[in-house]
Amino acid sequence: EVQLVESGGGLVQAGGSLRLSCAASGFAFDEYTIGWFRQAPGKEREGVSCIANRDASTYYGDSVKGRFTISSDNAKNTVYLQMTNLKPEDTAVYYCAAASYGSTWYEFPHAKYFSSWGQGTQVTVSS
Repeated sequence: EVQLVESGGGLVQAGGSLRLSCAASGFAFDEYTIGWFRQAPGKEREGVSCIANRDASTYYGDSVKGRFTISSDNAKNTVYLQMTNLKPEDTAVYYCAAASYGSTWYEFPHAKYFSSWGQGTQVTVSS
């Protein structure tokens, strides 16, 4: 059974940092792409970042480039999202997702390619 469990969300002031974790089980982690998406109330889901574990290629949404860093620990089957210089507009529920293609993507992969999703973790950034 595929499982993705997010952790690390919380309340932080603008300019602060948080690190999200996505612990995965039930599939060949190092053959998959793991992505982070977020959704704020009243807004569409947005791709934040993802990492293709076969070749470690990484992708970032324009709104987080230079502030967020994604990494993967294949020994622990865990992907991390280090978020720095957080802004109030980063407030959202952050979801971890897995896609069964783990090599280079032409561009940031659409959410439709991700077949498994976690329950989400809330990130709130106060101004």
